[in-house]
Amino acid sequence: MFHYFSYRRDEFLAHYHKRSNVETTVMMIKTKFGDGVRSRTDVSMRNEVLCKVLCHNICVVIQSMFELGIEPEFC
Repeated sequence: MFHYFSYRRDEFLAHYHKRSNVETTVMMIKTKFGDGVRSRTDVSMRNEVLCKVLCHNICVVIQSMFELGIEPEFC
């Protein structure tokens, strides 16, 4: 990995930046909604995690709306 970093620094940093963004997002979700999953079956666990991700995305959109001063328009 050190040689990959040394000789192909741009590719390495692009990959590392994506990984860093994912780790930050996962930590934000765990902090806001808890790190436990209460469901018992695999399907319901997956659905619960997907709901947490959806709720996180909605919260980020709402926060960005207020920070940027964007007024929502509903038809």
